[in-house]
Amino acid sequence: MSRKKIVIAFAGGGTGGHIYPGIAIADELKKNSNESTKIEIHWIGNSKGMDSAIIEKNLLSSGGSIFCFHGIPCGKLRRYFSLKNFTDFFKIFAGFIKSFFILKKIKPDFLFSKGGFVSVPPCAAAAILKIPYFTHECDFTPGLATRINSKKASKILISYEETKNYFSSFQKEKCIVTGNPVRPAFYNDSSEAGKKFLGIDNGCKKNILLILGGSLGANQINNLVIECLDELKKDFIVVHQTGKKFAQENPDIMSSGDDSYKPYEFIFNEMVSVIQSADIIISRAGANSLWECAVCSKPMILIPLCGAGTRGDQVDNAEYFASKGAAIALTGKDATKENLLNALSEMKISETRNKFAENCKSICKEKKPSEIIANLILEQIKI
Repeated sequence: MSRKKIVIAFAGGGTGGHIYPGIAIADELKKNSNESTKIEIHWIGNSKGMDSAIIEKNLLSSGGSIFCFHGIPCGKLRRYFSLKNFTDFFKIFAGFIKSFFILKKIKPDFLFSKGGFVSVPPCAAAAILKIPYFTHECDFTPGLATRINSKKASKILISYEETKNYFSSFQKEKCIVTGNPVRPAFYNDSSEAGKKFLGIDNGCKKNILLILGGSLGANQINNLVIECLDELKKDFIVVHQTGKKFAQENPDIMSSGDDSYKPYEFIFNEMVSVIQSADIIISRAGANSLWECAVCSKPMILIPLCGAGTRGDQVDNAEYFASKGAAIALTGKDATKENLLNALSEMKISETRNKFAENCKSICKEKKPSEIIANLILEQIKI
């Protein structure tokens, strides 16, 4: 008896938030390969940037779930005037042409779009080639890429019930609430390993305050933390991921670490366990980071990226979590030293933190989004 081969293409990239959730889904799909059915997964992403580096770590040759990475030229979709819109149009077109021939060659049974500007050309090519596809939106409000992809998508997968209200009545019928996938490691408690990595004794009575500014850092958060640092150290063990730029520009701060202040340029492999060891987290409000912290039931103070150059997705994400009692949002001018210290004073109370943790659980349902989405894909291709 011959083994049936199912080919599934993934599209997305540009940021880790569009790649890691997709990998979580690919890993779930790969579990369904067996003696009668072989599932082969291809990833179409940005030929430049972080996409290939992240995906190559997950290739089958290194024990991962993805068979092959295909890089395409990418242009960013902007809603505002920019001269780059003109040059990026040609990149988008080139990405479409290359996506068309990649899909024609690998002949996928299905395509899954994790979103971002990288996903638009492959979805457009799939529509012309009559390849069915789903598109997933991780943010509370759909981005331009999702709005474009959703026109021909078989299903529109969203992270929040309320996100349906941003689609037309016809598109609402295609919407399925799945949540936002996170890596499996976030579902396993490794908080003790996190404390060990940080050099924190289990008998320490201070709460751990984790500050996340992303790999490049966030000036607004970094400056606010340094402004408050003396007060913060009185009540917390402050674990501060600063980002590369801040670390390079402030070597005196990076070398000032002690038992109550632990600065890191970036935390790599230990990030999952460090998040799980934290009592309170201060962060931006990117969808992926939000869900990673929420799955771990961590009380959060969110300082979303806002202003020129952003569509306001982080503000929408932060306000949603705040409205559900899962976080405190300090947006724009509200992100002051006084407001931050007041928010932390509130969260020092264990009963308050427990309420925030429970409300995080209510947002992140018990079943893993990666499993839900993998099952929807398998149902679509009738495995």
